[in-house]
Amino acid sequence: MAARTIDLNADLGEEVTDDSALLAVVTSANVACGYHAGSAAIMRAVCAEAAERGVSVGAQVSYADRAGFGRVARDVAPDLLREQVTDQVGTLAEIAAAAGTAVRYLKPHGALYHRVLDDAEQAAAVLAGSGALPVLGMPGELLTQAGAVGRTVHHEGFPDRGYGDDGRLLPRDHPDALVGDPDEVATRALLLAENVDSLCVHGDSPGAVEHARAVRRALADAGVELRGL
Repeated sequence: MAARTIDLNADLGEEVTDDSALLAVVTSANVACGYHAGSAAIMRAVCAEAAERGVSVGAQVSYADRAGFGRVARDVAPDLLREQVTDQVGTLAEIAAAAGTAVRYLKPHGALYHRVLDDAEQAAAVLAGSGALPVLGMPGELLTQAGAVGRTVHHEGFPDRGYGDDGRLLPRDHPDALVGDPDEVATRALLLAENVDSLCVHGDSPGAVEHARAVRRALADAGVELRGL
């Protein structure tokens, strides 16, 4: 693989993984903003350590769905969704600033992530609620609309998830949806790295830290420089 630069991101602040261990490996942190997981105290802790380690902070916005961890599809009116995104980004931005850093990008979570791939109205609401932040995601409505108005877009890939023939992630109930072997995750990361700007390791995966370490080692061995968004 030719030498290049790529980002390695993970979902943090969700109370389901070792945030400190992941922050020692990743270059960008998608921080839960309280709607599907997390709290102000957890956001403060993650932002403080991210600032100390030079890890970029991103707002991981979601539907208001703590019971379903943000993975339950919701039909939210566009104006309400815009307000909810504004609230989440604003809360994290204030906490990040107090920690000596800033929110550098936006990434939807769970059901909202998948909804805005195809739903133009929901995608527009997410963009309207997030100012001019760069957007991280997969190809679809959200990135298309963001690019059309001049916002920076970052394409990401998921080495710890299975893909369907349509290029989308397989549903989590599919037998091939989750990739658990660290060596396989690392191999898939090298292939994906040729076509994306950022690689995501799911923070709620049981092997998240081991996966992230394996991916970082593989990228370093391949001469790929890691840099946050």
